[in-house]
Parts: sequence; C-alpha cells; structure tokens
Amino acid sequence: MSRIAASFQRLKSEGRKALIPYVTAGDPNREATLGMMHAMVDSGADLIELGVPFSDPMADGPVIQKASERALAHGTSLRDVLTLVSQFRQQNTTTPVVLMGYLNPIEVMGYDNFAAAAHEAGVDGVLTVDLPPEEADDLLASLRKHQLDPIFLLAPTTDEQRVQKICALASGFVYYVSLKGVTGAANLDLASVQEKLIQIRRHTDLPVGVGFGIKDAETAAQVAGHADAVVVGSAVVKLVEHYAARPDEGREAVARLLAGMRKTMDGK
Repeated sequence: MSRIAASFQRLKSEGRKALIPYVTAGDPNREATLGMMHAMVDSGADLIELGVPFSDPMADGPVIQKASERALAHGTSLRDVLTLVSQFRQQNTTTPVVLMGYLNPIEVMGYDNFAAAAHEAGVDGVLTVDLPPEEADDLLASLRKHQLDPIFLLAPTTDEQRVQKICALASGFVYYVSLKGVTGAANLDLASVQEKLIQIRRHTDLPVGVGFGIKDAETAAQVAGHADAVVVGSAVVKLVEHYAARPDEGREAVARLLAGMRKTMDGK
C-alpha cells in the first residue's frame, strides 16, 4: 500500500480529515524548507505538497508566483527539490510528499529519469498542473512504473464527462480546485463546493481534497465537513514571505496556523 493510501486509510479509521499544507521548495532557502516540512508534520500535517519552483506558474496567484521567484533566485532546481525530499526522508519515512509543479522541468529531465529519481528520493505523488489528461499517457506510464501516484486537478468548470475521465486516470487522491481563477483568490462558496464533491464522488472512490481559498482555521473546518482533505497553500506561503529574513520565526508562525487548523478540523 502506498504512503498516500495508508495515510488516508488511517485518517478514515480515526474519523479525521487530512490536512495538506503547501510550501514552495527553496523559499526562502532550501535549508529553511526542510525545517518547515518537519514543523508542518509536528503541527498536524498529514501530507505535504511541495512546490517545484517554475518561472511561469500559470495556475498560481501573486503570492506563490513570488515564492517561485525567490526560490529560483537561489538556483533551486528540480533535482534540488528531489534532494530535499531525500533529506526529509532521513527523519520521516511515513508522511506522504506530493510534488506540485509544471511539465517543463520534468520534460527536461526526461519522464522516466524523473520518475525513477523521484521514487528513489521518497516522493509519493506528482501533480503536474499544465498537463491535460489527453496528453498524459507517457508521463503516467513512467509514474506508475515507479509507484508514484498521479494527482489531477478538477475545477468548478469541469463537466461531468471530463470528471469521469480524469478520475479514471488518477490515484492517491483527486484535488478539487474550489475557485475559478488562481491560488489565493476570492472566497469560498461552500454550497457550490459541496455540490461539486457529490458529482466527483459519483465517479471515484478516491479521497477528494479541496484547495484554493483555505485561509484560516474556520474555512479549513468548514471544508473538512465535506471533503476528505483540506489543502492550504497561499496562507502558508504568505507567512514564509513575511518572515523571509527570519525563517525560524516563519516556521513558528506556520506551525501555529496549521496547529489551529488541525485543532478546529478535529472539533477540539
């Protein structure tokens, strides 16, 4: 059983929902990211979504765009991200890590080379934002060959036929983007989220995570009432940016945010 499947199975048996924070690798520096990953787990994270910095992150709003810029300014590459996961695995062998990024760096490395290196580093899943399922066969074959879960995005505008197609290709979990637009935008419409989750679940038994628009403990708990996982990105990255010159304080601030979300999600 994969680490992702085992994590969701354990949470289901405990009657709890997954908390999945996002951080951009290399922001504000690689050493700080490693400490942040461990602090996230200590504060209640069940999975970690690790962003691979890219020069044109089209799905991301200004907060995460700037995080990629800061990471790239330090020269953070895809291979550096894999090294970071390897370092994380020296102390943590159980928490799943999903890479979130764009296709170009993977193509440059080569699909099979990337998948083999990611598996060896301890990566569990890969979410490639700009790869439509119609063009994903070659990458999917490499990911499955090396026991990596392909994670796909679903949007409010995804029609039912396409939901069915995407769910058939996915494994690990599926990620529902709760808002039209980029990360960090607008406010959640919980009624619409609930309606879409019902549609998605008609086509998959996989856990469904919801992200975009999760800003605080209250919204995290509200979404956890309907979804299997809550993904929080921009709220974390804002704190990383605010404390970029003082990474230790940033790590503590993120830990407080996630601990508050975890406590509220668990109804405590």
